Amino acid sequence: MALPAQDERTLPAVVLQDLDKQPLEQALAGLQSLIDQHGHVIVVCSQAVSRGVERRLHTIRSLLESDRIALFRPDLPPLGLAVLARQLRQLASCDLSPGVLASAGRLLTHYIHAGALLGSVARLDRVPVGLKSHAKSWVPGSQFGVLAHPAPQLVKIAPGVTLPGPEFGTWMLAAKGQLQSDWVTGTLAKEWSVQGLREVPLPAESSAWWGTGRLIEFAAYLPDLSVLYQLVTSVRQGVCHWCGVDVIGDRCVFCSATPPLFENQIPAG
Repeated sequence: MALPAQDERTLPAVVLQDLDKQPLEQALAGLQSLIDQHGHVIVVCSQAVSRGVERRLHTIRSLLESDRIALFRPDLPPLGLAVLARQLRQLASCDLSPGVLASAGRLLTHYIHAGALLGSVARLDRVPVGLKSHAKSWVPGSQFGVLAHPAPQLVKIAPGVTLPGPEFGTWMLAAKGQLQSDWVTGTLAKEWSVQGLREVPLPAESSAWWGTGRLIEFAAYLPDLSVLYQLVTSVRQGVCHWCGVDVIGDRCVFCSATPPLFENQIPAG
């Protein structure tokens, strides 16, 4: 899912639609064209996509023998992932190198609070759910507030019950499925003191990710480009010893290389 531009500087997204259903030659040509046009490509992919899509992405990257394709599959629900992809599109308009921009995805996930209001948690397997909550799913009218990121938490909706939110100013997106409630846009948004609220269509992968179509998904995020840029540029950068791109962190997102171990050096962890 590609969200509308946050501001006039947000670059457009390229949606790789039905990637696993296309002839391989067509998919290869499409990615090669993007590389030729932009130099580097960052593919932000949901963990809810089919194994076929995942295999196709790795096949394309292998056949192209390219270190210019970064495959990024963060553990975020679909709406949170769409928010992250848009933040990277915002930052793509700045003077960041491809390696730093791709590495920024891992950093920015820490500032996204993503969850959903669910009508059932009986099939929810991506967030820890107790047996009592499973049993309560069979009680008519039960609703559950679930925070999937950054720290998983589940509560049964009742007066005065909420979820822990961000300790900094955010905007919120809400995407309604087959559940009618104002808990997200009313109670939760007020409790989190969101500075802006917008409703968007429900991502196609949301029902599969959350295990039910009876949901309202939400994501709180930092909308301001200057804040995002400051966060990214304030982190120490390095250079990948293998492919030479600038990176944030220990692993290159393009070639997956980690810093070399030198004599008498003990691996971290």
